[in-house]
Formats: sequence, C-alpha cells, structure tokens
Amino acid sequence: MNAIKVPLIVSPPCNITQSHGKNRPPYYGRLIGPLADFAHTIKGTVYAVDESTLFIKGFAYDGTGPDAFFWVGNSPRPSPEGYIIPYPEDYVGREPPILNAHNNTDVILRLPMGRRMRDIRWLSVWCRRFTVDFGEVFIPPGLDPPRARVLPELKRLAHGLRSGNVSVLDARTFYIPNLHYDGAGPDAYFWVGTGSEPNPYGIKVPNEVGSLEPLRGYQGEDIELQLPGNLTAHDIDWLGVWCVQYRHNFGHVNIPKDLDVPPALGQTKITPPWWYNPTSSTAKPAISNKSNCRELLDRRMQVRWEIQGDQIEIELSARIRADQYMSFGVSGIQGKPSMIGADLAVVFWNESTSTAFAVDYVVTHASQCDGNNGVCPDTRLGGVNDVTLVSGSRKDGITTVIYKRPLAAKESSRDKAISKSTQTSVIAAFGPLNSRQEANAHSITDKTTDEIKIDFSSNDDNACEGLADLTNDGIKPWPSRIITGETVFSTRIGPTGGKRGYSAITGKPSWGIAWYLNDLLIPEIYVERGQTYQFVVEGGDDRTNPAKYHPFYICDSPEGGFGQKSEIEQKRQRVFAGVSYDSEGYPYPTAAGRYCEWTHKTIDKSMESETFESYTKTLQLECERGDQAILNWTVEQETPDLLYYQCYTHTNLGWKIHVINPGANIIPGASILVKE
Repeated sequence: MNAIKVPLIVSPPCNITQSHGKNRPPYYGRLIGPLADFAHTIKGTVYAVDESTLFIKGFAYDGTGPDAFFWVGNSPRPSPEGYIIPYPEDYVGREPPILNAHNNTDVILRLPMGRRMRDIRWLSVWCRRFTVDFGEVFIPPGLDPPRARVLPELKRLAHGLRSGNVSVLDARTFYIPNLHYDGAGPDAYFWVGTGSEPNPYGIKVPNEVGSLEPLRGYQGEDIELQLPGNLTAHDIDWLGVWCVQYRHNFGHVNIPKDLDVPPALGQTKITPPWWYNPTSSTAKPAISNKSNCRELLDRRMQVRWEIQGDQIEIELSARIRADQYMSFGVSGIQGKPSMIGADLAVVFWNESTSTAFAVDYVVTHASQCDGNNGVCPDTRLGGVNDVTLVSGSRKDGITTVIYKRPLAAKESSRDKAISKSTQTSVIAAFGPLNSRQEANAHSITDKTTDEIKIDFSSNDDNACEGLADLTNDGIKPWPSRIITGETVFSTRIGPTGGKRGYSAITGKPSWGIAWYLNDLLIPEIYVERGQTYQFVVEGGDDRTNPAKYHPFYICDSPEGGFGQKSEIEQKRQRVFAGVSYDSEGYPYPTAAGRYCEWTHKTIDKSMESETFESYTKTLQLECERGDQAILNWTVEQETPDLLYYQCYTHTNLGWKIHVINPGANIIPGASILVKE
C-alpha cells in the first residue's frame, strides 16, 4: 500500500468520548408508563424496547403472592384471559417459576409465541390462583416501538471491500451481511467516529469475535459488531474499515442522526459465532495424563476425567469424521439415560481452522435447535457457556478435546451438578454438525441407550482398552427417488435412513427426520410451468412442541428454516409457496397440518436394509388427530429451474424440485424413476 497524504485539519472533529452522546440521559425505549400499585408494593417504569420486548426499570415486588407472574393480554383490563410472560426467560420446563421478590431490579420481558406490542393492551403482575391484579400498566393505542434500521451498503473504495445493506439492530449492535474484504490492509480495523467521513480521530471496534487484532479477509460472511464501552449509534456519524498506519479509508457507511432504534439493554443477542472460544486459536494438542477412563458407545468413545478443585477436567476422544461432534454430560433424569433436560458439552474439531471447540448445551426437546427450543447451546437461549476449552487435536481420524466445567450447577434452569459423593448418570452421543456449527440430532445407534453411572470422585477408574476401529463398513447409499407426472403430493415426516439416506443423498447433515413425499424419502420431484400442484401437508401444527412442528414451504434455499432466520437472512431466500405476510410485513407459515410420521416398528433397520423398499417394511405410519393442511402452488413461467421443498422452522429436511417446461424430456440419470 502506498502512503496516503492526509490534508491538514485545522479544526479536527470532536473526540467521540466528548461527543453529544455523553450527556444524553439513559434511553430505555418508548415510554409506556409506571406500574400502578394495587398490592405487594409493586413499582417500576415500563418501556417498549422493540416490537416484542418490554423493559421495566426499577421493578419492585415483595414476593409473597402465592401464584404471581408477569401477565399480558388483549382484554379491556387485566383478567384470566391473559397469558404468562416467561421470566426469567432462560427457564427450562413446561411452566416458568412463580415470581420471586425484587427490589429495584431491571427486567427484560420478551412477549412469547411471536406476539408483538400491537397484540396486547396491558402488562400486569397477576396472581393466577386468586385472579388478583397486583399492579398494571396499559399500552397506549398506536404505540410505535423502536425498530432495527437498514442502511446502505459499505462504500467500495479499496481492497475489494463490499457488503450488503448494513443494519443497526440496536443502539450498539451492527449487522453487516455478505462482507467481502481481501485482508491485505496492513493495519485495518472496523472504525467509527464523527464528521462527514472516516478520519484519524475515530476509534477501533472489536470484530465479530471481540478481537482488536488487524482484520482478516472476509469472503461473503455475515457478521455482527458491537460498539465498545458506552458508545452508541447516536454518538457516531459513520462505520467503516480504516487503515490506521496509512490513514486510508477502505469503505464506510454513514449513519443518520434520526435513528429510532431499540436501546441496547441486552435484548439483542450478538452472534459472533456463538461457539467461538478465545482460547481455541491457541489451543495445544490434547495430551492425556488422567488415570480415570471409561469407554462408551460400543468402545467408539473414551471419556477421561479429573476433579480439580471446584472444576472437573474432561477429555473426550473418538474416531469420528471431521464434520462430526461428540457430546457428553449429565443425564436429564438421574438413574436413566435421558436426553431431555440433559446438561451436555458438545465438542468438535474445525478442520478449516485447525481449532477445537467446546460448548455448553441444554436439551429441551428432541429436535434441532430453532433458537427457542431443541438441542441448543446455552448461549443461544440467553445463557452462559460454562464450558472452557483446554486443548484439542485431530490425528489419524481421532478427535480429542479436553475441556473444563464447574462441578456445581451455575445456571439452575440449564445446568446439572456433578456429584463428588455419589454416582452421576451420564449420557453421550455422536452426530453431524449443521451449517451453524451446531449439533444436529443423532441416530439411535449413536447415543447412550443404556444406563451409565460414573463416580467422578474416583482416582483410578480405568476400564479402557482402546477405541474400536471404525473403518468404512461398505454401506451403500440408497439412490435418490424421482417423482414426475404427479400433481398431488402427500407430505409427511419420517426417519432419515441413517448412512444410506438423507445425508448420503444430499451431502448435508441431518438431524434424524426428513420430508417424505408420497411416502418416499426426500424424492426429487419434477413440476411443469403453468401447472398447479397440491401438497397435502401433515407436518404438525403444535407450536409448543418444536419436535412436531414442521410447516412446509417452497423456496430457493437448499437449507430452508426460513422462520429461524434473521430478517436480513430471510431476504436472501426467495419463497414461492407456503409463507405469507401479515399487515405489518411479518412472515408466517401457511401449511402445517396435523402431525403424521413414519416411525420405526422396533429400531432403525437402515443398516440392514439394502433397498429403500425393504426399509419401508420396517416402518409404520402414525398420525395424530387433526386436519391436514392444503398448499396449492401454481408454477409461474418465470420460476427458476431448481427449487427446494423445506421446513419453515428447521433446516435440512427437504430436497429438490426441478421446474421444467411442458413437454420437456426428463433424464433421471442414476436415480430411480417412480412414475412417468
């Protein structure tokens, strides 16, 4: 890079730390009003943080009500017709706990089940048992809460810097989609400041993983940045990439003064990859010196441990693929293997960066994490990652990761303690990682099904002989099916077929279930432009059970999961059927229906079934009560040649739709043609 001459600035822009934002009073969102006190010394001032979040400043309550909750509804006054706002938000269970005493507590409340501020008329501290209103505040009609704002793209000035439209998620959080930068700047950083354009008087902003190291290259990544200290978007005039050494602006976006964005109160979950661990980049190869060892999962995994004060250090080793994870932890139920309610550490090796990761998980449902329920990282549900990576390595096909975790349960709603005096019921599993680097579900053969107890206080409990040699066992995948000539499709859920099925066909990780169209596992279907097709959908319509809620939709995304994507990510998908928008512009699925699933009559027989036809004989169809959903889709002339049928709430359940012109020849290649 050539040195850039900087013109003399006679009157430099004001220092950010002395900007107009320093004396601004704290901003908590749109003021709703104080809570009225009818009983139990209720106090607090309520604000609308954004369309689905309330904030109570200085909440007080004596805690003596026998069955009190935060309660909202749409009736004229607080009444039994309302419903609970879960608090604390990170509870695990079917019902949140009764409100405890509070004294000048700042409380963040998220409206449940996708509701927004316009759906409620009041907030109350309500005693459900005696139908008594302890205190209330009414939502002003027509309240317009703060919202995230979309800005232009970063200007393209140097080093290939470009991006999608930058969003201000809240007063401190920026989202930059599709970021490109060649990484060749010798001293480049994310940079914010005041004035008409970037200048030397700005300050550094940590990158998406909280580092202030010079920027690496980016190749179309989506990142989030959080302003340092107490700095907010109201205090700055631009965000860009700046080379400090040569005082060169690589590109920036200007920030309007009239931003009405949500305050930064912790409601926005910044997502530098959630699994990032600062120690991972310098992790040393794992070397074991532990005398305790157990073999799990038919000798395919070894666990070693050593108690160190109030922590326990655990080492996991397994002969697995590089794109797989290992998990180990405390069973959800003492005395039996239970994934539901389990407290797990999920560990894996990232081949592209040669780093190991260890992440604290909780299991609320037997389903892929949708951001609210399922097999989820604690941090994705608003909790803390209590697992600390020590080291990791991968050699000769064996992944080894060492991590530490507290013996005590730090978060009572998510964590489970490891006893130093009694045996602890444990579970373990393998499985594939999805595109978020999250654990997808595992097959029945890859998880603990027998009761296993370990006395972690032991000093010489070594029963290990060596890992089993898991070479390629010659499993032949089933070929993908093809359906052509049909205009009506039954659409249900079923198992993925282990190593012969979904992953082998698509090359993508599965989490145990997939779409069955006309009782075939993820067939490729052919449709003609100008023709109308009907999908009879039975994917489940119980929103409270994510394991059985799979609305069907058609899009151009090979991954799907439209409902769990951010607004920016949703805009990258083109949806052709199965999704509508309400009057406020929010998407919702239109095709779910009752739940029908092909289930195993006994256990998964995919390994023993050389053909899909023989596998289907080991399955049985189970349908719950309810109505089917009907999705009618007319294929327009401009429809792209390749689309996908997917699940609205989860990723990687569907497969390909080939769109052809009437009369076009179909060449199925190696696939099996089901119907001409």
